[in-house]
Amino acid sequence: MKIGILGGTFDPIHLGHLRAAEEIGEKMRLDKVYLIPSALPPHKSGKPVTSFYHRLAIARLAIGNSSILEVLDLEGKRDGLSYSIETLKELHSMFRPGDDFFFILGMDAFLEITTWKEYQNLFNYAHFVIIRRPGFQTEKIGVLLSGLGTKVKQTDLADVFLMPSGKRLMIKETTLMDISSTGIRKMLSQGKSIRFLVPEPVRDYILKKGLYRSYAADHL
Repeated sequence: MKIGILGGTFDPIHLGHLRAAEEIGEKMRLDKVYLIPSALPPHKSGKPVTSFYHRLAIARLAIGNSSILEVLDLEGKRDGLSYSIETLKELHSMFRPGDDFFFILGMDAFLEITTWKEYQNLFNYAHFVIIRRPGFQTEKIGVLLSGLGTKVKQTDLADVFLMPSGKRLMIKETTLMDISSTGIRKMLSQGKSIRFLVPEPVRDYILKKGLYRSYAADHL
């Protein structure tokens, strides 16, 4: 199987997340794309984050009856901070040895990968699919990769690199949707509508539970 992995705080999940997962799944011909909400995101340590219970519920509502998207509650079952390396190791123990994993993330997140736990080992467990951001030149990725402390080879394709582990790093484009969880939280705190930014069941859940109504400035 070819398995996609898209992790995130998802506070809240929105149509940008879902569309990116759907498009990468189709382009890469993945059998499944697992959305994995982060229980205790290390990069948000010290900042308020909505309870994992609500973020997980929202993610499950968001995917509806999708045939390719599925939500996994892996990080909510582990103690401590939610590290991607531990999630990848756990996934490898859950699936068959021949299954192939594709770790999906945005360019902005990848630019901070050297701050992740055991970041060099991540490339031993999965191919990386990086979603291009507007204004980012492909040539810059080579400079970034050269600073990872590992030998990376440019392939004949401009947007594909080969890691020492044999895993590939690919840069892909998806439909640009200028939506952010931060913006959604801000709108809700101001009493504004978020209709058409999130799936309708997600919007209903957020309003019913009264989420994001009175967030402090440091959460926005």
